Amino acid sequence: MSGFLDNKQIEALFERASEGNVPVEAEANTGRRARWLRTVDFTRPTKFSTDQERRLRRALDTFCQSAETRMVAEHRTPLELEVIDVQQLTWTNAFGMVPDGSVYTTIDTAPHESRVLLTAETGLICVAIERLLGGRPETADKDRELTDIDLMLVRRFMTTIVDALSLVWFDIAEVRLGIAAVDTQVEMVQVAAGSEPTLVMTMEARLEGLSATMSLLVPYAAIAPVASAFSRHDEEEVRRDARSTAAVRQGLSRVDVARTPVHRARGGRSGTRRAVQVLGPVEGEE
Repeated sequence: MSGFLDNKQIEALFERASEGNVPVEAEANTGRRARWLRTVDFTRPTKFSTDQERRLRRALDTFCQSAETRMVAEHRTPLELEVIDVQQLTWTNAFGMVPDGSVYTTIDTAPHESRVLLTAETGLICVAIERLLGGRPETADKDRELTDIDLMLVRRFMTTIVDALSLVWFDIAEVRLGIAAVDTQVEMVQVAAGSEPTLVMTMEARLEGLSATMSLLVPYAAIAPVASAFSRHDEEEVRRDARSTAAVRQGLSRVDVARTPVHRARGGRSGTRRAVQVLGPVEGEE
């Protein structure tokens, strides 16, 4: 049999190729194991461990309760916060999820000199400003541009929220948070490199009938120096609490407390004068 194709065979081959019906030679069975391929999504890193994600979410739940209380006490603003989503992305993808026209609060961490970002939709901010100024929140223009004076009020509003978040972080890892800048321009936000693994924690914020979102973006670099503090298991926390309890009891045992005896008594009279009859020590005080 000749190894060459004639014109008819060549035409038939091109015809089959145009129809997508190309003959494929069967792979020779070489006895080798088939190659194993794994699909990797580089937009969803796994730098944060499951324990760290869980602990950061619990910390944010605690923050929500604390922030609600502080907003009512300091600004008489009934803000309600609830964590609705937590996911891990690159910084570029995480920042791209933030709604357009949001207010960006850049937060410094101390003493490790890194940054996280807290965002809030403009509609929520406009309603909060209206309340701070004593106006009617239901008539607030939720789509207007913020002025420099507005941004000063926003900074005051966000300071209360960041202070509540700072207390939670300090309890976990002895990290303090403070506002570095409040901006409305995307170009002014400089927090992390585009490929930095970032945990995005989205909260629903409810105020005066308005529902909006706030997001906390935590680059891994922000917790890297204290990553172990965010990785403790619940069992370790119980052991630490037991040690703390023992230390407190030991310290209290060294305190010299004067004991004052307590007795039972009843009123009466001695001749023409009022008197008190002591019946004995109170049970448990002997």
